[in-house]
Amino acid sequence: MSGAIFPWRKDNHFQLLIDGPAFFFFIIANIDGAQQQDELEMYLVEAGACADEVFSGLVDAAKRGVIVRCLFDDFGSQAFTLGLRKRLTDAGVILRFYNRIHWRRGVRNFYRDHRKLLLVDKELAVVGGTGVTDEFWQPSADVSEWHEVMVEITGPLVIDWQALFDRQFHANPHRTAWRPAQNFGLPRLPKVPVSGDGLGRVAYADSRQHRDILQSLVRALNSGQKRIWLATPYFLPTWKVRRSLRKAAARGIDVRLLLTGPRTDHPSVRYAGHRYYPRLLRAGVKIFEYQPCFLHLKMVLIDDWVSIGSCNFDHWNLRFNLEANLEALDPGLTRDVVASFEKDFAVSKEITLEQWKARPLWSRIKQRVWGWVDRLVVNALNRRG
Repeated sequence: MSGAIFPWRKDNHFQLLIDGPAFFFFIIANIDGAQQQDELEMYLVEAGACADEVFSGLVDAAKRGVIVRCLFDDFGSQAFTLGLRKRLTDAGVILRFYNRIHWRRGVRNFYRDHRKLLLVDKELAVVGGTGVTDEFWQPSADVSEWHEVMVEITGPLVIDWQALFDRQFHANPHRTAWRPAQNFGLPRLPKVPVSGDGLGRVAYADSRQHRDILQSLVRALNSGQKRIWLATPYFLPTWKVRRSLRKAAARGIDVRLLLTGPRTDHPSVRYAGHRYYPRLLRAGVKIFEYQPCFLHLKMVLIDDWVSIGSCNFDHWNLRFNLEANLEALDPGLTRDVVASFEKDFAVSKEITLEQWKARPLWSRIKQRVWGWVDRLVVNALNRRG
């Protein structure tokens, strides 16, 4: 595995923030309170009420002398209008776009920055799976269309998040921006502490050449003792993840998947992921489909170990994307994550093997077609290394 690896840091504080009305008010308040610098790295950025509020804060910060740097994915920000871009740059915001889309780049256009990160004054980080779009938050609404979580981080770990952002921001002008120079960190994955309070680590992926985020997840899955709860909106897991889930269920561990239900932004991806249901259900894995709205969060709880961030742990993400998750051992955060999962399970539909076998013909056809497409993609990616 190429790339430097971050160590575990102690003496941190974590706060789970659930859904846009909670975390966007927090994000904007901290942008407004910045004294020295604001940095924002995002995949989805679209013009709208959410963007107006967030960027008003960044513009005001830049005007009062705060250094403001933004790194947005070029594909994910296609709906980020020229007017908004000019508003930021005219105020002095340093704005960069990751891997500009161009027809001559061919397959290199697939490389995307999927990380979601806010840094304030090198003292606070907010990480998770949100984007700056109205689906995540509309200032006039008390609820959001998409279900998401973010985590507030303070303490020594913030410096590692700062290092990850700085490294990518400086590498961005290069032709292969997904291959930044390695000048920090450990040569191999550190051991997970037995227990702790305020322990955290940055886990990340630089497309396929560095994936300690996947290696760490698989290790945690294989060492789980009592529970494995995993939430993701796009269930197209790698073979190693699927095998680890099946083996854990066979050991008698409480293995549950919290996946998106019929309310989704990509129905084809949902149907493609259904091809993995039967074997997992036969192994004893419990599958829940979230019903109230589109579930977009990416969160894992294995015993007391927590992973929250941008990574869906699917083969496409881990082949082409920049990803980043917080890994943590902290009793307070674990309690909040357990409560969040339990609340979501309660409003989800559990899929049993009997129900699966009795599904309608039209559902079977869509699952077969999109499952076949997914199989072709997996085979193509494997042949390319």
